[in-house]
Amino acid sequence: MTATAQGLIDKIKPLPPQHLAEVEEFVDFLRTREDDQPLTQAAAKIAESNFAAKWSNDEDAAYDRI
Repeated sequence: MTATAQGLIDKIKPLPPQHLAEVEEFVDFLRTREDDQPLTQAAAKIAESNFAAKWSNDEDAAYDRI
C-alpha cells in the first residue's frame, strides 16, 4: 500500500458513519467518472466526424473566429 493510500485510510477511519457513507459515494462517483471517460471521448470523436460538414461551412466561418 502506498503512503498516500495509507494517509487517506488514516483520515477516513475516525469519521462518523454518515460521513463514511459520503466518502464511499464520492469514491464510487470518481470511479464511475473514470470508467466513463473513454466512452465520452469516443462519443465526442464520432460526433465530430458526423457534424464536420455541418460545422465547416462559409456561413459559420465568422463564428469560428470568435
